[in-house]
Amino acid sequence: MSKEENNNEEIVETEEISEQSQTQQQEEVVVDDSEKFASLDEEFKAKMEAKVQEAENKAQESEDKFLRTHADFENIKKRLEKEKYQAIDYASEKFAKDLLSTMDTLEMALQSANSEGSAEELIEKLKEGIDLTIKNMMTTFEKHDISVVDTEEFDPQVHNAVMQVDSEDKESGQIVQVMQKGYMYKERLLRPAMVSIAN
Repeated sequence: MSKEENNNEEIVETEEISEQSQTQQQEEVVVDDSEKFASLDEEFKAKMEAKVQEAENKAQESEDKFLRTHADFENIKKRLEKEKYQAIDYASEKFAKDLLSTMDTLEMALQSANSEGSAEELIEKLKEGIDLTIKNMMTTFEKHDISVVDTEEFDPQVHNAVMQVDSEDKESGQIVQVMQKGYMYKERLLRPAMVSIAN
């Protein structure tokens, strides 16, 4: 074998060794990269799992807050509903309390009528008791914005003309006599006044 062939063989061997070395290095790089990717993949998974857990915790916390707020809202709604019905049920309580003094006055008038004395004295006491009761009732009415319907001029919205009568001192259509008083509650008519009007 010649020197040249020897050299060629050595070059081929060197190239083969070099190729094997490169292949081995590439395999090592691939193994290293695989290990790096595997460790990165594990790290990424761990981070993602932590974020998912954090998101689940926040969602659970938000759901708990929502449920508590909803329960509070329902409780407030029930309480307001109860208070509303109580307000309706006891709306007349103040008026009823104010009527108690009128009842007391009536009872005192009755007691005075049962006392000893002449018929004239008893009638006088009874008149006084009734007068006091009416004054007391009118005070209670004023306190609660209940007023007597004005009967100076006829108004079909607040007066009920039940009859027409001849009158010398009243013009046609004017009120002659009030048979039953009418009452207003603030701006609302409670009962129209029953009146007779002139022909």
